[in-house]
Amino acid sequence: MRPPAIDLRLLRQFVAVAEELHFRRAASRLNISQPPLTAAVKRLEEEIGAVLLERGRRTVALTPAGRTLLEEARKLLGQAELAVAATRDVAAGRRGLVRLAYVGSAMYGRLPGAIAAFRRSHPGVRLVLTEATTAAQVRGLRNGGIDLGVLTPPLADAGGLELRGFDRDRLAMALPAAHPLARTATLADLAGEPFILWPLREGEGFHARAIRLCRDAGFRPDIVQEAHGMHAVLSLVAAGAGVALVPSRMARLHPDTVVFRRIDNDVADFETSLAWPAGRLDPAARELATAFA
Repeated sequence: MRPPAIDLRLLRQFVAVAEELHFRRAASRLNISQPPLTAAVKRLEEEIGAVLLERGRRTVALTPAGRTLLEEARKLLGQAELAVAATRDVAAGRRGLVRLAYVGSAMYGRLPGAIAAFRRSHPGVRLVLTEATTAAQVRGLRNGGIDLGVLTPPLADAGGLELRGFDRDRLAMALPAAHPLARTATLADLAGEPFILWPLREGEGFHARAIRLCRDAGFRPDIVQEAHGMHAVLSLVAAGAGVALVPSRMARLHPDTVVFRRIDNDVADFETSLAWPAGRLDPAARELATAFA
């Protein structure tokens, strides 16, 4: 036998009567007249199949069944209020889960501060952070593996994605500290030097920009080693395996073993962008995108 489907409104009305032990005061509390309230409690008793109140001329008392229902109804109504509040929070982006990926170099710009500020303003939103290359982020955005990405354009194919500028940086030369040209090198001086670069498939924007800068300086780089991620590139430079072009904000890494030199070419300037699937952002992710504007 299926249990009766009880209207929460009936439970609220019963709780008011049970707490006031007086129909007129309960009706005043609920901003309704007394006859509909009396009828509502009677209907509830009929639906449950138990007498909930002992009614006298001037008094109302709870039966054992009424006391049990009062205790359980308070729990149920409280849970219903929590459910409504939680649903509204999710719909407004105050609660939820956001999966954010980022290129490693972004963590040396405004990203850490932006993440910290969002966590303070949206404590109910759980952020899952993943370092990933631009190419991996594009795949994740398209297959639903991540919600937002901080990546480096241009993209070979930006179809289905929306991008908005997030931060700016500039490529710089990175040389081993013991390199003879460490203190004086221009980019043209690095012609013939062994270069360390990240694979084209992992960072189209960085790779293409580095190649173009070298060509503008009159040479094609001699790439002797590819490394996955800027940290690995810099570690190899520090080990004396070659020279590289990396974001200038990473100069704080390996301060004693790597020297950074400015590149006098506007092509060295680059932008990181916030990216997301076009027309597909849930409320919490939309809140993060707005906060990162």
